[in-house]
Amino acid sequence: MSVGGNGGHPFVVAHRGASAELPEHTLAAYEAALQQGADGLECDVRLTRDGHLVCVHDRRVDRTSDGSGAVSELTLAQLRALDFGGWHPGASGLAEPARTGLLTLDRLIELTLDWQRPVKLFIETKHPVRYGSLVESRLLALLNRYGLAAPPSADLSRAVVMSFSASAVWRVRRAAPLLPTVLLGETSRFLGGSAATTVGATAVGPSIGTLRGYPELVDRAAAQGRALYCWTVDERADIDFCRSVGVAWVATNHPGRTRDWLAEVGG
Repeated sequence: MSVGGNGGHPFVVAHRGASAELPEHTLAAYEAALQQGADGLECDVRLTRDGHLVCVHDRRVDRTSDGSGAVSELTLAQLRALDFGGWHPGASGLAEPARTGLLTLDRLIELTLDWQRPVKLFIETKHPVRYGSLVESRLLALLNRYGLAAPPSADLSRAVVMSFSASAVWRVRRAAPLLPTVLLGETSRFLGGSAATTVGATAVGPSIGTLRGYPELVDRAAAQGRALYCWTVDERADIDFCRSVGVAWVATNHPGRTRDWLAEVGG
């Protein structure tokens, strides 16, 4: 993973797509993020009952759809029958159900690879989950199918795998050593300690709150040859802060606005 954007700006990652404007994890949200110039797209993945990787953040679908139940207990067909956009005010003008329905990781990868310019896909595996390490196994199989599991270098990789689970990061690094990984965390003690080295993470990912309290995490990561990915950065003061301390990637719900702000500073 590169250590920073053009001119020292952080690269902008669309957190669940342009999720402030449109329903998270929908095709509509990711298409908007790409049109707004996002450098990367972030998604969370879970396994369905019949073994498909789908883009859903929560363990259950209740918050983001018109259905209920755990993702792991529902089949792909059952999930596809749900509306994942109606809860969000931004979906009111979207006439095509396919753009606010369930999004599979397979479809999101296709969207990313077909876009007119190179965009990275940041894929977070959720843990603990019912299917454990099978999530990473299925993910790596899918990435391999698209030729993404063994990039020529971390900088040129189109996919990055992330997790709050050190074990999950280790599984990915062991099976696909060339694939960039991010160890996510809530505390500076965890991210600034030996965990990232132990699992071979190529980057660490604190929240903006954690980074505000411990900005030295950037230099500590750099000294260990790691980039820093910060989430979820929506306020202008926080974006300016991330730029000033040398954050490489910022995940935001407002990719277009964030790019505009960074361009103003750089201009």
